Amino acid sequence: MNRYNWDKLTHLQLGRYAEYYMKMEFTLFGFEVYSPEVDERGIDFLVRKSDGIYYEVQVKSAQNYNYIFLPKRKFKIRENLLVAVVLFVEEEPPKLYLIRSTEWLNPNLVLVDRSYEERKSEPEFGINLSKKNMPLMDKFQFDKIIRGL
Repeated sequence: MNRYNWDKLTHLQLGRYAEYYMKMEFTLFGFEVYSPEVDERGIDFLVRKSDGIYYEVQVKSAQNYNYIFLPKRKFKIRENLLVAVVLFVEEEPPKLYLIRSTEWLNPNLVLVDRSYEERKSEPEFGINLSKKNMPLMDKFQFDKIIRGL
């Protein structure tokens, strides 16, 4: 039996797994983790460093490279807002990324800003995960970013 058989999990199970996994990763790096009672503002949890600095964390999971969107009405760019991405690729351990929301101030091929003016879709920020774009995600690898927080 393959340990990383992600296709057997539902979308909800993958999302929950990603959230708990990220909480434990932050804990391993010495952060205190706090969960809100209600996630109505797009914040899955808060983390606090021993020096009192805190970050709000929104966790997003993706399976086998797809598009992730963050509605602008909930996702307001600010210094202390992070997006934690957990990428589930079949037969591989989860790949972890951490993106400061301020990265969307300079969109590129992987981090996009979509206004959808005069369209039915709600304005959003997005992450274009594809095999082609994955080299652009390298700078957001969790282990690289967490050390700089």
